[in-house]
This record gives sequence, structure tokens and C-alpha cells, in this order.
Amino acid sequence: MEFTCETQYNGKTMALMAKVLRKTVRKKRSRSSHLFGWIVAVLGLLLAAFHFALDLRTAVTVLAVLTVLTVLIFEDRINGYVAKKRLLPGTEHAVTVFTEGSFVTTTDIGKTEWQYGKIMLIAETADAFVFVFSANHAQIYDKHGLQGGTDGEFRCFIERITGKQVQEVR
Repeated sequence: MEFTCETQYNGKTMALMAKVLRKTVRKKRSRSSHLFGWIVAVLGLLLAAFHFALDLRTAVTVLAVLTVLTVLIFEDRINGYVAKKRLLPGTEHAVTVFTEGSFVTTTDIGKTEWQYGKIMLIAETADAFVFVFSANHAQIYDKHGLQGGTDGEFRCFIERITGKQVQEVR
């Protein structure tokens, strides 16, 4: 059985990969960071509210709180943007062929053969499958670019080949 998947690495797909990493392998660390961030934001707002005066101290406090809130709310998009900027030129578009023994990704700059044993975790979202290799490295495969079978057939194929369950991420 062979599947082919064409993926465009853009801001949306990179943000989706960041979300999957945050909700799976970085889950504990992410939860701690979010808790700390929300505590800082609440304390900053309380500090600004109790000492409200139109002065530099209040303005800096409110600006810091807004920055923390922006990062908390748009974390995945920010991480996706940074990751997109770090992509090598020519790797924005990838075509991957999945076979029984390995999967080969072809971009404008070359071909890479991957072994299924290197995959740490497999996640599925509404739009894509994500192969996580470490806490900082993942690859995304757009369901809309999948050929050779249905999403369900691909899921069964990947689970059988890797021996890992596909985790659903919302």
C-alpha cells in the first residue's frame, strides 16, 4: 500500500504543528507556563487597578500585562511564525510518499528518506496528521493533499506500520 501527501508549509500549518507539540509532548511544561503567565497577568492587572494613576509605572504595568496576554492567547501562531521564518528556503512545499518500509519527502532542495521508528508520537487534527520526532521537531501532512486512500485508511496504515496509536488533538 502506498500513500502520497502534498503539504504546503505556511503560517497556518506551522501554527497547527506548534499546537500539536504544545498539547502533546510539551503538555506539562506548557500548562506550568500558562499558569504562571495567567498569574502574572492577574497580579499585573490588580497592581494597575489599585494604583491607578496616569503615570509611567501604570503604563508600563499595563503594557507588560497586555504583552503577556497576547503571548498566552496567540502562542501557537507566534511559535508557528518563528518556525516558518527558520524554514530552509525551498522546503515550503513538500511531497511525501509513504510505503511499507519508509517514507520519502521531496522538496525543491532534495529528497529525505525517513524511518518510521524515529517517530515519537503521531497526532491527528481536523486538517492534518502530525508526526512528532522530539519536543522541538515535527512534520505535518495535510489531509487535503492525501492521495492513495482515505484519512481512515491512512490512519490504520500508520498505526500498523509504527505500532503507535494516533492521538486526536483538537
